[in-house]
Amino acid sequence: MTDVRTQDLLNDVDGFLDTLSSYSINTQIAYRRDLGEFCHYLNEQSLLEWREVNAQTIRGLIASLHRSGKSSPTLARMLSSLRALFSYLIDRRRAGANPALDVRAPKRSRKLPAVLDVDQTAHLLEADPKGFLGLRDIAMWELMYSSGLRVSELVGLDLGDLDYGLGQVRVLGKGNKERIVPVGSVALEAVIRWQGVRQLHVKAGVDALFISSRGTRLGARSVQKRLRNWARAQGLDVAVHPHMLRHSFATHMLESSGDLRAVQELLGHSNIATTQIYTHLDFQHLAKVYDAAHPRARRKPD
Repeated sequence: MTDVRTQDLLNDVDGFLDTLSSYSINTQIAYRRDLGEFCHYLNEQSLLEWREVNAQTIRGLIASLHRSGKSSPTLARMLSSLRALFSYLIDRRRAGANPALDVRAPKRSRKLPAVLDVDQTAHLLEADPKGFLGLRDIAMWELMYSSGLRVSELVGLDLGDLDYGLGQVRVLGKGNKERIVPVGSVALEAVIRWQGVRQLHVKAGVDALFISSRGTRLGARSVQKRLRNWARAQGLDVAVHPHMLRHSFATHMLESSGDLRAVQELLGHSNIATTQIYTHLDFQHLAKVYDAAHPRARRKPD
């Protein structure tokens, strides 16, 4: 049998939900679901009056939902629902304070970028292409991987941005920030081979380093499509995209050097926290090596 006070709580929640008629149907459904879970939690905790609900109650609810696998956005929406509910209750003098105001949802875990390992990268670049498209494409892949370029930076390059003598390229990155990045000898050779073909197809007045078959500057979308098809033709069973080459460059550099600041400068990150995502990838690699090599890391058979 429902406790009279429990019924009072449910009536208050229904009253609040009735005020949401101007909201979208999806929002109303979400609020009703969230507050239904909230009332169920209160019942489990034997909390029968609004004055018994405090910030610790809300934290307990959020922790319980987090343990059950609810995502950070879902928990943030739950808190939004609760704040709106208690604002309604305070306006009607059914509650004296809003216990959800000082509670924060757990931070969303940052998705680690997909990368190619060294062997996969070598396999991707192991080719002896011929002709306009082949020489252009391998030059692009080599340059992106060699210097950690974004696809927008790659297609924005002009002929004068490469210094073949010094082995470096001038890049215009996000926020129109310019940086100078080293270019490896293999990438330089690939670009030089490409330039011999480029000059036969380029339209007058076009300074772009990488051009389409029409002789005009190549677009980022075309680069994405060409790389996806190239990787498939090379037999890679992962969906390769241009930014994966940048991620792979950063990860392989960090694995070899351990110099986070240097990788930050090479990538053109203004904040080192952005670069630190690659330390997690490096740790994953080290953990796999540890598990495979350390005699006390391997689990004993059951």
